Amino acid sequence: MSDKDPTRTLSTVTSLGRTMCTGDQAFLNRDPRTRFAEMTYGGALSFLRRPYTRDLSKAKAVVCGVPYDGATSNRPGARLGPRAIRAASAELGSSDSFPYGGNPFAVLPTVDWGDLYLEPQLPHRVAEDIMAGAGEILDAGVQLLSLGGDHFVSLPLLAAHAKRHGPLALIQFDAHSDTWPDDGRRNDHGTMFLRAAQDGLIDPERSIHVGIRSHNAETHGIEVLTAPAVHRMGVDAVIAKIREHVGSSKAYLTFDIDVLDPAFAPGTGTPVAGGLASWQALEILRGLGDVDIVGADVVEVSPPYDHAEITALAAATVAHDILCLWAEKHRRTA
Repeated sequence: MSDKDPTRTLSTVTSLGRTMCTGDQAFLNRDPRTRFAEMTYGGALSFLRRPYTRDLSKAKAVVCGVPYDGATSNRPGARLGPRAIRAASAELGSSDSFPYGGNPFAVLPTVDWGDLYLEPQLPHRVAEDIMAGAGEILDAGVQLLSLGGDHFVSLPLLAAHAKRHGPLALIQFDAHSDTWPDDGRRNDHGTMFLRAAQDGLIDPERSIHVGIRSHNAETHGIEVLTAPAVHRMGVDAVIAKIREHVGSSKAYLTFDIDVLDPAFAPGTGTPVAGGLASWQALEILRGLGDVDIVGADVVEVSPPYDHAEITALAAATVAHDILCLWAEKHRRTA
């Protein structure tokens, strides 16, 4: 280590006869495979304390914020979601990951790219800018986990992924189907998955909604598991249904935090009673390790309506577990 190395500061301490860096690893950690000691209540924030960088040469996975809520139809605030999810993730990044059991980044080197820059005074460019930004990241050959933002951001994210993989199976955790029709010109967080089907970004026959509790007479060929059905079927049956339906297709996973009951996720734009408990959603998610999930997002966290950060914590845990799924797959195939 050279004398000019910025890690040779007061943040370098000796413990039990060995030297280790502590604190602010978002900026001081140069290796996306490692992590070191950090105060959960202090330090520079990144998602799970991952190195904050746009150098993707050592990364296999990238976390990126998409701070946009101009397409919301009810309560705003999801543009603040990436910031809140990062803050809530601090404790999750400080010790061995559950249920992975260890450091997932040793096999899945992961960095925090920061947020896509979306010019708020040019809303007509938002979709194009998201697609271009996601495409730039995907060109590095990494898996992309995006933090929204309202749910409209999934449409350009899907477009960026489908450009590389072809039509994808969509695994959607949500209170709403988001397949209501529009004229194809609106930025709307309730219509984008019908447009995704019409544009050939997703394969409806391999796609599935999980946790739905708003009525839409048209399924457009997408399998629907309502929240009451999930409650009655149980976790294992839901996992089996998703895996059977998606099969060997490449899939994109989108997790709208309002799939959770408002008791578990009050900080969201369109809360609906009767949703999944946090434990149900996490157990279902953790059962999808055999599914070929090539990209994912977690959306619709609205911090102004959150209490005690429980919505942000739920979202951070979901995002953490998606990375653990990817890490486990890398570990099995290494």
